[in-house]
Amino acid sequence: MKKIKVLIVDDHTLVRQGIRSLLALAADIEIVGEAADGREAIEKVRQLAPDIVLMDLAMPNMGGLEATRRIRREFPATKVLAVTQYDDSEYVIPIIKAGARGFVTKMASPLELASAIQAVYRGDSFLSPSAATALVEECQIMVGTEGEKESYQLLTDREREVLKLVAEGHTAREIADMLVVSPKTVEWYKASLMNKLNIHNKTDLIKFAIRKQVINL
Repeated sequence: MKKIKVLIVDDHTLVRQGIRSLLALAADIEIVGEAADGREAIEKVRQLAPDIVLMDLAMPNMGGLEATRRIRREFPATKVLAVTQYDDSEYVIPIIKAGARGFVTKMASPLELASAIQAVYRGDSFLSPSAATALVEECQIMVGTEGEKESYQLLTDREREVLKLVAEGHTAREIADMLVVSPKTVEWYKASLMNKLNIHNKTDLIKFAIRKQVINL
């Protein structure tokens, strides 16, 4: 049976030894080497041609992101699986964009880690449950932001003026004086823009204005 050749990359010796021990019972996995930073990882990939690189993110000299980009560009046959203590979107998204085929945390069980390696080796992707959740939440935020962008484009110039002034805390009378219109007209603009933005109270209107950088805190 052909074994999956794995390179462990982490700047902590104890972590590398721990991962090696976790995978010792996996009959189809062989640890062919270790590296303490990104630069050493690239050299070891060149020397050992591993199938899978288990890549930490935060390391000296060269971190996991840059090392992953280099490995995917220079050694396309070698696949990268991120193994880190962090599992939020701030870390998941960049490493996946850099070319990693999977993401597991250092809290993973031996079975989960072995399954991740096997999946990535087969050409599939693998995300630990917490990383998958972070990825889904990030996508939902991105979709929501795009929706807000489209809604904002629907506003007229005058509605945008009213949005800014309302979010800044001005009353309808004050806004009317500034724009030289009646308070009733201001209320009409306010109702119209809130309808277009699907916003139903002043608090959410202010939050929207802050997100869109219509006003600054």
